[in-house]
Amino acid sequence: MAGAAACSSTYILKAAVTASDISLALSLSQRGLDLLAAGSPDEAVEAFRAAIAADPEHTEAHHGLVRALRDAGRLEPSIAAALALTALTPADPLAHTALSISLQRAGHVPQAEAAAAHARILEWKIQLQSPPGEDNLP
Repeated sequence: MAGAAACSSTYILKAAVTASDISLALSLSQRGLDLLAAGSPDEAVEAFRAAIAADPEHTEAHHGLVRALRDAGRLEPSIAAALALTALTPADPLAHTALSISLQRAGHVPQAEAAAAHARILEWKIQLQSPPGEDNLP
């Protein structure tokens, strides 16, 4: 009973992300992109992970992490990172496209096709909500 009381009184507090955390995340993400461009995906992975640690909702760092892991040949971790990205941004077609690419490269073709179809549906929804002549794709 004491354990249950201890569990019910335990709270997980989310630390507030400060402006300096956001700035650090942006800087680390840029470093990750530079490392990817230089052909160093393993180092880029570490930069993107550090950016995510600084600001867990920095979507560009999540996208970068998916790409860096994929470029490093670490396909299953890339899929896990892409799934985390789709959980963070469920309405982002690019997140589902990134998931589809990682799944396809890992040989999970039916799941990749499903993720790609979901991305297309999200794109269509965005287009249908846009005024004629405009598209508001992210």
